[in-house]
Amino acid sequence: MTQPTPTPDAAADSAKPAAAGTRKSSSKPARSRSREFALQALYQHIVGRNEAADIDVFTRDLSGFHKADSAHYDALLYGCTEQAAALDALIGPKLDRSFAEISPIERAIMWIGVYEMQHCMDVPWRVVLNECIELAKDFGGTDGHKYVNAVLGGLAPELRSAEVQADRQAGRAK
Repeated sequence: MTQPTPTPDAAADSAKPAAAGTRKSSSKPARSRSREFALQALYQHIVGRNEAADIDVFTRDLSGFHKADSAHYDALLYGCTEQAAALDALIGPKLDRSFAEISPIERAIMWIGVYEMQHCMDVPWRVVLNECIELAKDFGGTDGHKYVNAVLGGLAPELRSAEVQADRQAGRAK
């Protein structure tokens, strides 16, 4: 049996670098995957007003979920839906427009970021910020990542003051 010869297009496609802001799916860490699934679930909650438990059942059946950190996904989905009003209360003052004018994707990403900064102390604030920016690049609007960066970057000194200050003193953050 002979191996098929790759077409010039296939060879060119395999040589192309990944687009900026994207990671090959197979190389994504389990926590990054859990954030992606949580984002999809939170979108269903925001737009469809579906219950977290119903969304959870649906999401766990999606392709690739078995590669996600399910405990982190659970924390994000249930934590964000249960604390939505408190998360919005923190995010709201950093916005330059009403929540009605914010994309549901960007809103869900900001929920994830604020929740992680408050409750996931094992994840450095800069990692939380970077992961949320990457989510916004991959799933949000054209410049949504800039908005997410501005809001979460503005909240980080409030939510992780000691950590942000230490990074500033070490020259790792502005």
